[in-house]
Amino acid sequence: MHLDEAIELLKKIVKYSTIIDQKHLDLSVATAHERPIMQKALVITRVEVEKGTITDQELKQRLGID
Repeated sequence: MHLDEAIELLKKIVKYSTIIDQKHLDLSVATAHERPIMQKALVITRVEVEKGTITDQELKQRLGID
């Protein structure tokens, strides 16, 4: 899975928080079948941030949680 694919998958689990106008990733909305895939996507995005391929801010913007 590539970074772009991981981001597209994770966009499906972006939800509004209990804090007004704040979003977050919510693995609880993923089905049991999807959860391992979503977890892998999370790992891929974090690794790419650590490698410097993308900044944390850019990742948040692409996920729509900024």
